Amino acid sequence: MIQATKKPFAFTGWHMLAIMLSFFGVIISVNFFMAYQAVSSWSGLVVPNTYVASQQFNAKVAAERALVATGVTGNLTIDGKALRYEVTGPEGSVSPDKLVLAFRRPVGDAQDFSLTLALDQPGVFATQHEILAGHWIVEAVATRDGKPVLHQTRRISVHGERP
Repeated sequence: MIQATKKPFAFTGWHMLAIMLSFFGVIISVNFFMAYQAVSSWSGLVVPNTYVASQQFNAKVAAERALVATGVTGNLTIDGKALRYEVTGPEGSVSPDKLVLAFRRPVGDAQDFSLTLALDQPGVFATQHEILAGHWIVEAVATRDGKPVLHQTRRISVHGERP
């Protein structure tokens, strides 16, 4: 009777090659996936020309500080499709003649939009527009006679069904 003997396992160079290829294959695949997600989900464009933006930075900061020092603030209310924005100052209502709200997603620019709200009563602007659920960065710019009286940026969360 022939007795079969089982060879003990021998770790060879081919086994090591398979382990190395599998290890680095996973790492490279994950890196490509993460790079694709980063490129496809964010435009990467913050300003068109960083040099020009850096030269204008101090003037923009000074202008924003001057607007904040006036004490003019705004309050956004969203109720379904109804948007209402009230502009108030230290002594009560401020009467700007134009208000523009820019809605931007924190990541990506596919759903970004701007609204010019109609004057409802002094210092109060309103419009009807559907705001999709999720996080938004809302930039409000109120002007009177073409000069800014309010520039405010807030991050908000709109609850409801996601698109």
